[in-house]
Amino acid sequence: MDLTITRVEHGRRDLLRIGGVIDLATAPYLRHVVFGLFDRGRCDIVLDAADVRLIDGAAQRVLLYLHHRAEEHGGELRLTNVRGAALAALEITGVAKTLGVYDEIVLDGDAGSDAESFDLDGIRLTGRHWPLDVGADLARLHQEPLEPADRRRLRDKIVNACLPAARRIARRYTRTSEQTADIEQVACIGLLKAVDGFDPARGAEFVPYATSTITGEIKRHFRDRVWSVRVPRSLQQRWLEVNRVRDELLSGLGRSPSAEDIAERVGLSREEVLEAFALNSSFRPVSLHLPSGGSDEQTLLDQLGGDDPQLSFVEYRESLRVLLAQLPQRTQRVLALRFHGGLSQHEIAAQIGMSQMHVSRILRQTLDMLRRRLEEVPS
Repeated sequence: MDLTITRVEHGRRDLLRIGGVIDLATAPYLRHVVFGLFDRGRCDIVLDAADVRLIDGAAQRVLLYLHHRAEEHGGELRLTNVRGAALAALEITGVAKTLGVYDEIVLDGDAGSDAESFDLDGIRLTGRHWPLDVGADLARLHQEPLEPADRRRLRDKIVNACLPAARRIARRYTRTSEQTADIEQVACIGLLKAVDGFDPARGAEFVPYATSTITGEIKRHFRDRVWSVRVPRSLQQRWLEVNRVRDELLSGLGRSPSAEDIAERVGLSREEVLEAFALNSSFRPVSLHLPSGGSDEQTLLDQLGGDDPQLSFVEYRESLRVLLAQLPQRTQRVLALRFHGGLSQHEIAAQIGMSQMHVSRILRQTLDMLRRRLEEVPS
């Protein structure tokens, strides 16, 4: 492995002298060492990269993540003595300033007398933070005949011992839009499934099995549960692929990639990439009570259409149109003069040349007939 890490304690800070290459293959080992310091309450860390020849895009994302986690613990993580190709890579992607590459770092306190060198080849990354004796308890749980109460107590013991590891896996996803407590709960469900489904007789180790089970449960949660608006599986897969390629291009191009850049890499059209980007709003939809941006302080809800009360009369209007067409011409003229022209019965009688009583009789009989026929129209 082309990576060496040596730790020297300087008072409240830790100096990690790094040599070799920090890339996709070696960055997880550096993350393991730093997380080990976090677990011991050592959150002020300086990475001396004088002997580092290269820092690729994957490693830069790991360094930014460690920098963020150090701040969450109330400390800081910075790089110093970066030079050559490693410095050029950090400057191209624009993360050099964030990682404190240009800052002058003064280590407080005297250096410790002993330097701690890490045997990275011996580190099992999937096994960190898991209890060492869980294998024996699992063998008892699945292979020995136990009373239900004893089985339940042993199962609870195993789960409680593994909970810190499950929570640590969940914290890898805490920078998403989902609540940390929700992700940890899903991780605990995955842990329960791992404990119940593990079969020691197959000769497999529990830690890789449990890690895969918990990770899979979290990914299924993100795939199936966090979408406020349900989208097809094909669009979900496209969304994941587009975001993955966008992160890769961001490191390689040193700028935010355009939709055309991503489309060319993924093999999709520009419209399909934009459609995938639009899915980001499916996680947390915008509130309808937010201001719409107008000067009258209207909300989005105010701009939504409502039910048109006239829609309920459409069938009556269409039925009435047919019924009126079937009436005699004189009756149609009486109705038009009365309801469209607004004339009185005396005025209609004088214009048509009949008595007012005859006009009244036509109106009454015609309206009664129309009313009966319209009541037959299903509502």
